[in-house]
Amino acid sequence: MKNKLSTIVFLVLVVGTLFTSCVAKRKYLSARDNADQLRADSVRLASELATQADNISNLQKTNTSLQQQIGTVQRQMDSSNRQAAGQLAQSQRRLETLQALIDQQRKTTSELRQKMTDALKGFNSNELSVSVKNGKVYVSLQENLLFPSGSAVVNPKGKQALGKLAGVLTINPDINVNIEGHTDSIPIRARYEDNWALSVARATSIVRILTKDYGVEPLRIIASGHSQYDPVDSNMSQDGRAKNRRTEIILSPKLDELYKIIEQGG
Repeated sequence: MKNKLSTIVFLVLVVGTLFTSCVAKRKYLSARDNADQLRADSVRLASELATQADNISNLQKTNTSLQQQIGTVQRQMDSSNRQAAGQLAQSQRRLETLQALIDQQRKTTSELRQKMTDALKGFNSNELSVSVKNGKVYVSLQENLLFPSGSAVVNPKGKQALGKLAGVLTINPDINVNIEGHTDSIPIRARYEDNWALSVARATSIVRILTKDYGVEPLRIIASGHSQYDPVDSNMSQDGRAKNRRTEIILSPKLDELYKIIEQGG
């Protein structure tokens, strides 16, 4: 009986030892697995950390490059803005000068018209008229004041009118003079080949009187003939044809400074 009890005790001790040994082994294996997992996690995290560090470095480099580009663009914009502001100021000054010259030209034209009106006030409205068109002064002299029908010889009253006109031109040397001869549509049957020849002859007759008799500088004058092709009224009526038979003396202030500014602007 005693031996059997000893055997039972021994068996219990053996089983207990084996059970304890199994539990310890399971704990060991579990701890080892945890350690392996922690090491793997540590390696993964270290790799991710290195990748993030590289990303941060690349982003910093990109940021530095972008800042440099922004600085370059900003300097270019500042330079362009300064240049544009300078060009704008220059254009503004040119426009102001141009406007001043235009205003002066208008004033000169208005004053010239008044001078011509005053100088020719002794003549009737059916003999001549003074007007402003396209920035120029037009002195329109009818045929009945200047010429006999079909002739280019200026009559005494016409010479008187031209003398008064020449007096204004003499004291205003900065005025260009364009003399245009005009006729009606009735074909000429006298000494001239056609109305072209008559209109040109009448214009040149007036040029000779202004330059030779009254001393107007020839370089200021241009003569031309338009025949019947620039009428102011219908050639279908006697009154209209009479209005068309005219000589226009067109006076324009010299615009050298104005043209110079326009050319510089272009």
